[in-house]
Amino acid sequence: MSATKYYPDLPASYEPRIHRAEVIDVRRLGPGMIRVVFGGADMQDYPTTGVGDEFVRLFFPDSPDDDVRLPFVTDRGWEYPEDVAPSQMRTYTIRGHRRGEIDIDFVVHEGGIAAVWAGQARAGQSVGINPPKALYARPHWATKQVLIADEPALPAALRLAESTSSDIETVLIAEVRGQEFQLTADADGVAYTWLRGTGNGYSPSELLQALRRLTIDDETYVWVAGETRLTRTARSYLRHERALAPDGQKSIGYWTDKAEEWRARYDALGEEFQATVRALYESDRDIEEVVDEVSRLYDAAGL
Repeated sequence: MSATKYYPDLPASYEPRIHRAEVIDVRRLGPGMIRVVFGGADMQDYPTTGVGDEFVRLFFPDSPDDDVRLPFVTDRGWEYPEDVAPSQMRTYTIRGHRRGEIDIDFVVHEGGIAAVWAGQARAGQSVGINPPKALYARPHWATKQVLIADEPALPAALRLAESTSSDIETVLIAEVRGQEFQLTADADGVAYTWLRGTGNGYSPSELLQALRRLTIDDETYVWVAGETRLTRTARSYLRHERALAPDGQKSIGYWTDKAEEWRARYDALGEEFQATVRALYESDRDIEEVVDEVSRLYDAAGL
């Protein structure tokens, strides 16, 4: 597999690489969201998939004003030279895209590499950013879509609504910390349902209850994004209890609650467990069956 094949939705003429993205503007969208606009000389040919939930990896410098260490693209994603320490990395959705510029919205919260960086971001600072990939794939038969998101996934849901709601009936269900954290799409005709969350986004979430209350007919596409264990549960419910067609739903883990604790438990399971997971994803089995099996392994291991 070539690096180009790793990004199949990008222009064939584009040579994938990690770009150096400079901060050119910072805007506060409300008490819960900061928008950082990236641009600069190395972003002039930055590509787009044109899909509303396209996501990227941001590579952060050790300190905000330091130069960031950039990896290189490989057929498996990216790597660093042997003598270079990897930069800290987090995954984010592109909220807006213009030639040579992208917008990324950061949730305001305590702690977290990306949130701390965004809270002090100012013009001239830089991060690394890889080419985008997207997951939203509404089937041709859908006449209605339901977009379900927690607060970190809200930027993706809003961009999807803006790019698709003129073509399809759209319902957006979002859980945020309060009314002042509600942000809406720059699009008409979107029906919103706002749920009140506590900010930690997992065990007390109302999103699963809202999902179970949904009326889902044979022409509805359901897209769910949020905390990884929540979306794993949502996918299992949609696939097995509601028996939606594989192309009738997409559930995407955007972040992991108590991620360091989760990683410690995962690492403690040892190389045999991790090799089993890798082998499943690298196999030729149907991806839906693979995800089912990995989910069973994670659930059994308390992940």
